[in-house]
Amino acid sequence: MARFVIIGAGQAGATLVETLRKRGFDGEITMIGEEPVPPYQRPPLSKGYLLGDMDLERLFLRPAAWYADHNVTLHTSVRASKIDPKAQMVMLNNGKTLRYDKLALATGAEPHRLPARIGGELAGVYSVRSLADVDAMKSEFTPGRRVLVIGGGYIGLEAAAVAAKLGLKATLVEMADRILQRVAARETSDYFRQLHGGHGVELVEGVGVDALLGEGQITGARLTDGRELAVDFAIVGVGVAPRTALAEAAGLEIENGIKTDAMARTSDSHIYAAGDCASTPVSGAQVRIESVGNAIDQAQIAAANMMGEAEAYTPKPWFWSDQFDVKLQIAGLNTGYDSVVVRGEGASVSHWYYKGNTLLAVDAMNDPRAYMVGKRLIEAGKSPAAEMVADTSVDLKAIMASG
Repeated sequence: MARFVIIGAGQAGATLVETLRKRGFDGEITMIGEEPVPPYQRPPLSKGYLLGDMDLERLFLRPAAWYADHNVTLHTSVRASKIDPKAQMVMLNNGKTLRYDKLALATGAEPHRLPARIGGELAGVYSVRSLADVDAMKSEFTPGRRVLVIGGGYIGLEAAAVAAKLGLKATLVEMADRILQRVAARETSDYFRQLHGGHGVELVEGVGVDALLGEGQITGARLTDGRELAVDFAIVGVGVAPRTALAEAAGLEIENGIKTDAMARTSDSHIYAAGDCASTPVSGAQVRIESVGNAIDQAQIAAANMMGEAEAYTPKPWFWSDQFDVKLQIAGLNTGYDSVVVRGEGASVSHWYYKGNTLLAVDAMNDPRAYMVGKRLIEAGKSPAAEMVADTSVDLKAIMASG
């Protein structure tokens, strides 16, 4: 009987397991998870769960009983400490070893943390990545308290939005010239700057954190412009790094994450990788896509190919973010864009990214129809004329037909 082992119990790992069983794999499946709970959704951690609108059970991707019911051995609170590719063995930190015929790495990513020398290890300084992270900080969210959010990406903005909705005084510091600079156009940054400002969030752009202040417990922060802030706690959202140490120690190729081919195979033909830890070939480069959609799609391909299929992965990136009363939906990858077309105005607006005459991506704020049309056009390789997109008198159906 074939033995498959999956290291990592997040979205990609859970999708791998589910896909293997759906496709009829009847061999042994063992999944190794470091956390004490079954696989769960991460995006709601900084949104509904932190707000108190979603309970723990609703976070789980499958009820705990599902794994036993489908003959999946789920190890929780256990870490894989070593892979021996020649012997096709995985060593666990509890002293046990597992033999595999095929292995999948779904080890995810870990947040960048501030160094201890500037106060990164003070009590009251949090990251937003795991259930434990959010559970640790939930009690801090009391109306009137002061929170410093470090990093103006989507995680930082979501955390600031939750804080403001719960009645806290939120200050967000972004060392780049503008929020979302790494991932979005200036037009999208402007939209969310106005949104947050309208809800009382103080945004400080072009300024970094020189040091977090306090003796054991954070009490303040000194910014690089010399300003000092009194704060009760801080949330650090300055990006993540793929978890590749286990793969690297096993001799697998690393390139912007665990390097995989279009079949989700690593440099070892018996080992696959999927999710935030893995990079996949896109237009001649190894691209790592940090999203739920990628974790699901790449894991499904990995599962199929572990079973002997030969399915290639073609990324169809999509993302979303919820902030206050705005749902942002993103289709495509905007890398290399040279112009942005704005469609609509006010609360419902969309930003269409072009490289020359080629549509690359769409940011849609409270405009699900624009998102769906943009997504279909991008996936079909079609590019409507920018002038038509900008003209709101032209219906989205006509834009779809013209692309």
